[in-house]
Amino acid sequence: MSILKDKYINPLTDFGFKKLFGTEPNKVLLIDFLNQILPEKHKIKDLSYSNNEQLGLKELDRKVIFDLYCIGESGERFIVEMQKAKHNFFKDRSVYYASFPIQEQAKKGDWDYKLDPVYTIGILDFIFDDHKTDPSLLHIIELKNQRCEVFFDKLKFIYIELPKFNKKESELESDFDKWIYVFRYLSQLQDLPDKLQNKIFKRLFKEAEIARFTPEERGAYEESLKTYRDLKNVIDTSREEGREEGREEGREEGRGKRNIEIAIEMKKNGEPLAKIIQYTNLSEEEISSL
Repeated sequence: MSILKDKYINPLTDFGFKKLFGTEPNKVLLIDFLNQILPEKHKIKDLSYSNNEQLGLKELDRKVIFDLYCIGESGERFIVEMQKAKHNFFKDRSVYYASFPIQEQAKKGDWDYKLDPVYTIGILDFIFDDHKTDPSLLHIIELKNQRCEVFFDKLKFIYIELPKFNKKESELESDFDKWIYVFRYLSQLQDLPDKLQNKIFKRLFKEAEIARFTPEERGAYEESLKTYRDLKNVIDTSREEGREEGREEGREEGRGKRNIEIAIEMKKNGEPLAKIIQYTNLSEEEISSL
C-alpha cells in the first residue's frame, strides 16, 4: 500500500533532495539557494555537476560519496550535504571531505599551488551540541589567526541547523528565510504560499509535485521516504531514551546504541555501506557484524 499522502515531496529525503537540486534541468534551484549563503564575490552564475564519488590518491585509500558535488564557472568547488542524523565526528568528517576537492586541483609538472575556493555546505536536520544555546541557525567557519583575522579565505564550512528555524509564512523576510521555510515545511504544504510567488519557487513547487512523477519516480521516492521515516523514528526514540538516562555516560552510551540501531535499520532497507558509515560513524567491520 502506498505511503504517499502529501502533495509535495520531502526535500530532506535522499530522493527529494537530489530530485530538486541534483539534476541538470534543476540546477537553477541549487544556484539560487547557494547564492543566498555565499559571499558576494563568489556568487554563482552557472555550475556543472561533478562525480560525487571521490577516490583517495592511493588504491587502498578510503573513498567518499558526497550528496552533491559541483563546480562553479570560475572553478569554485561546492560539496552540498543533507545530514539527517547527528554523529560524534561530523565536523571531522566535513574537514576530511573538503580535502578531496583540494587534492584534485593538484597539477602535474610545474604548478604554483594556486587553489580555487572550496565550500562545504551542510544542511542539518539537527543542532550541534555546542550550539544549543546559540540562536543562530547559519554558521560560516573560516581559517583565522590569533587576532581573528581571516588567514585563508578559500576554504569555508557553512552549516544550517534547520530545527532552529520556526518562522511562520507571514514572518518570512529574506530569500534565505524562504529557502529554509521550504526545507522545513514543503511536504506539509498544499499550495505555493503567497510569500513564495516568484519564478524560482514556482519552478521548485512544480518539480516537487508528486502527482507529476513517473511510476518509477514514485516508487523510488516511496522507498526513500520510508527510509527517512524509519531513521527519524530510531533517532527520536534514542533521543528520548537519552533524556531519561540524563548522565553524560548514559548519553554517550545512548549515542552508540542509536548508531547501531540506525545501521541495522539502514541495512534492512538495503542502503549502501558507504551511506551507513556516513550516518553512523561505525566502521565497516562493525556494520558487517550486525
